Amino acid sequence: MRRLLAALAATTCLIAAADAATVYPLDRATILAGSPFDLKVEFDAVVQPADVTVTINGEPAEKVLGKAPEFVEKEKGVDASAVLLRAASIATPGTYKVEAKAGNETKTVTWEVYGTPATPKAKNVIFFLGDGLSVAHRTGARLMSKGMHEGKADGRLNMDSIPPAAFIGTSATNAIATDSANTMSAYMTGHKTAVNAIGVYADRTKDVFDDPRVENIAEALRRTGKKSIGLVVTSEVEDATPAAVIGHTRARAEKAAMVDQLFEVKPEIILGGGSAYFLPKATPGSKRKDEKDYIALFREAGYSLATDKAELATAAGSNSGKILGLFHTGNLDTELDRDFLKKGTVSKFPNQPGLVEMTKVALDQLSKNPEGFFLMVEGSSVDKMSHPMDWDRALVETIEFDKAIGLAQEFVKTHPDTLIVVTGDHTHGVSVIGTIDDDKPGTEMREKVGVYADAGFPNYEDKNGDGYPDRIDVSRRLAIFSGNFPDYYETFRPKMDGPFEPAVQNEKKEYVANERYKDVPGAVLRIGNIPRSSDTAVHAVDDVVLQAVGPGADGFKGYMEQSDVYRVLVEALAVPTAKK
Repeated sequence: MRRLLAALAATTCLIAAADAATVYPLDRATILAGSPFDLKVEFDAVVQPADVTVTINGEPAEKVLGKAPEFVEKEKGVDASAVLLRAASIATPGTYKVEAKAGNETKTVTWEVYGTPATPKAKNVIFFLGDGLSVAHRTGARLMSKGMHEGKADGRLNMDSIPPAAFIGTSATNAIATDSANTMSAYMTGHKTAVNAIGVYADRTKDVFDDPRVENIAEALRRTGKKSIGLVVTSEVEDATPAAVIGHTRARAEKAAMVDQLFEVKPEIILGGGSAYFLPKATPGSKRKDEKDYIALFREAGYSLATDKAELATAAGSNSGKILGLFHTGNLDTELDRDFLKKGTVSKFPNQPGLVEMTKVALDQLSKNPEGFFLMVEGSSVDKMSHPMDWDRALVETIEFDKAIGLAQEFVKTHPDTLIVVTGDHTHGVSVIGTIDDDKPGTEMREKVGVYADAGFPNYEDKNGDGYPDRIDVSRRLAIFSGNFPDYYETFRPKMDGPFEPAVQNEKKEYVANERYKDVPGAVLRIGNIPRSSDTAVHAVDDVVLQAVGPGADGFKGYMEQSDVYRVLVEALAVPTAKK
């Protein structure tokens, strides 16, 4: 160690390798001034500390970052050296060239460190994330909810009045295709990362909790001010999207750890499913591997607990300011099942609130903070129903998501200092291509698909004016299909008996068409176009649309990477470089 410190003092600092494999943060990273991040250099071989130098803009890294990185001769499970500095930060905005050397080999990356204005544009941010939200979901939801005749929509969705502001690129650092973890992480940290990763750069070690961390928006707000934080989802509250607001892990499946991290950050409002990860191991239904009782811990921290609609109403009236609402052991049932068909697990959890009710409670509670708030609202099952190609459920979820947006629009009328952002984290390969008309003659359902002039218009009705179709099994309904799919039986019908399960595993552990649907009259076997290891349709690489309205919305424009969105958010809120 003395030899290393002497080398650092005599030359520069650390960063490079015999073939300086990787420097984290990666090249072209954008970093909020003052925001903590972990600096790491991974070398391709074992190197000697005396041979390693790292400079930032020609200065020793220690001089710029205020402390010296640690040299690791051999990383655990890796026959190669590394350099690591936890919680580094750079206070001054500017362009920073990081050069890592080991012997004659050099690795160079460039970072942009940016500041924020002294005066905020927005006091509050409401970030609406439609998981998997694609243009076809919007179109289908509008047709199903509002109807159309003579080629013009008979009404508008709430999101239709929010200006489209930007196209957002969704790719991960290790692939053009993506998942919800790294995409939401990019929104919430300003750093892109790899598939399945949250709040970290995915490094080469096997430990899913030792990867180089970057600060997320919840931590930034806690570090610099007193704004409240809210999470409202129809998934498990420790699922990828809400976890990305507060957490850090290479593996999104580490849901128990995400509850640990939720408790560290303590958002004032946490509403959704996933109670199984809050319960100690000895409790029936628990999915934890320890005896931590997070229900008790959150209560001790001053939270009101709600497990159904009635308890949520009671908690909302308690003025505690902190609510933990857990309404299912897993994901909440879809709106179609909860309030219409009563399928799924509704018999076990009969009084689940929906996204609209939860959003209203969150806005009422968070708006009591004079410092403002950040609220993330996710329409989680737009994605969860699009994977199995259960399009009716996916569209009804989109309608529910849109109704929650309407609540925010009403809120803005009395709180004009609020920025509303509406976007997706990725898309699905879904298209509305016409209608399916049961009144056409014959038994072949494929021949009942109407395209071009034969499509006509669907005949959904909303006689009670609640925004949802009175029935989804109408005689002329939307024809919606995915461009990618496993082997499955296309029934051309709504799935009235519960969510669709298109493929199941065979004895070879391959996914094959679920024969449960084989004998549905007119069903057609479709041979998949994705690997047999996939049981559902997969995400598309298409750009997503971002819409925004309110103070700071002008920061969104043209084509943007998801990591660029974070900068607009913190600039709108004027998140300072240090604690106020």
